[in-house]
Amino acid sequence: MNYVEVYFSALWGIWQNSGFVGMTWRPVAMIVVAFVLLYLAIKKGFEPLLLLPIAFGCLLANLPLSGILEGVTENNIHGGFLYWIKLGIDHEIYPIIIFMGIGALTDFGPLLANPVTFLLGASAQLGVFVAVIGAMLCGFTIQEAAGIGIIGGADGPTAIYLCSKVAPQILGAVAVAAYSYMSLVPLIQPPVIRLMTSKADRAIRMDQLRPVSKLERILFPILSTILCGLILPPCVPLVGMLMFGNLLRESGCVERLSLATQNEILNMTTIFLGISVGSTMAGETFLQIDTVLIIGLGFVAFGASTVGGLALGQALKIMSGGKINPVIGSAGVSAVPMAARVVQRVVQKENPGNFLLMHAMGPNVAGVIGTAVAAGSMLTLLTR
Repeated sequence: MNYVEVYFSALWGIWQNSGFVGMTWRPVAMIVVAFVLLYLAIKKGFEPLLLLPIAFGCLLANLPLSGILEGVTENNIHGGFLYWIKLGIDHEIYPIIIFMGIGALTDFGPLLANPVTFLLGASAQLGVFVAVIGAMLCGFTIQEAAGIGIIGGADGPTAIYLCSKVAPQILGAVAVAAYSYMSLVPLIQPPVIRLMTSKADRAIRMDQLRPVSKLERILFPILSTILCGLILPPCVPLVGMLMFGNLLRESGCVERLSLATQNEILNMTTIFLGISVGSTMAGETFLQIDTVLIIGLGFVAFGASTVGGLALGQALKIMSGGKINPVIGSAGVSAVPMAARVVQRVVQKENPGNFLLMHAMGPNVAGVIGTAVAAGSMLTLLTR
């Protein structure tokens, strides 16, 4: 064999082992999806902190023959990079750490200053149960329906946590739907708000919130953890770490830990969580009719949750004699703080001097707790 034959034989060997040979229409389609998600994250700013890592994880998972997703076998005792990174989802590590970071970033003061907004956070879980029923009618199992329904809470980490425990086979579709609708809050919620409230409703001013003492702020995370843990033990990992993060913030004696939780720990975990979620979007498993149904049911869930919060907001407006602006009920979904900001923008269009951001933060953070409790309820029923 001469040098020319050796050269072309080497080229042929490279071609035979390249990803082009293993490429089919499914990974090509998912790479296109990855580009769309990257565009939405980078150009449109739709939840970029998670959408960008998810998109790149999707891209990595759909490059054939890379071995990046390969598990540990007799022939490969090391496994691929994404196989090990994804263990953080498989063992529910990332969502729980994310909740700790959210707790450290969250001010529960508006909720404590106006406890009635707890009810708004609870009513905004309506979409969770509407979607569960809808999913079962579409032929999904009760476990899959629970994973789909939690999309209505607009809380990505909770959706991932619950789905990884009861229906890991649909985790990719559920995670993408949850984070997509979280990022689309500014587009989805305003039309629903205008449909369910009048101009007079949206113009209602609310009294200034009372100051919340440091003792209240410290006792709240401790007592909430105990109460939720005793009533619904499965919600302890989520609620407990959310409240632990908040206690770091409010105690005032561990500033270094609080700042690390808010920044380095949360940022690093967010990267790994996003890439891990994207790695579940391999074309062979993601491109199914069930994925379309899940995304559609997620939209129904999110819309129904917004309606539930607004409906109770209207009831509280009547019971309070017009002192509560019903629009803050839409912030009961747990897309913090985006849903609260949407409330502020909507009411200021009717009354530029109306400032309801802090009032809306009450139901908004209540929604975080409400979604975690809803997930705990489902785990209690499905794993007993």
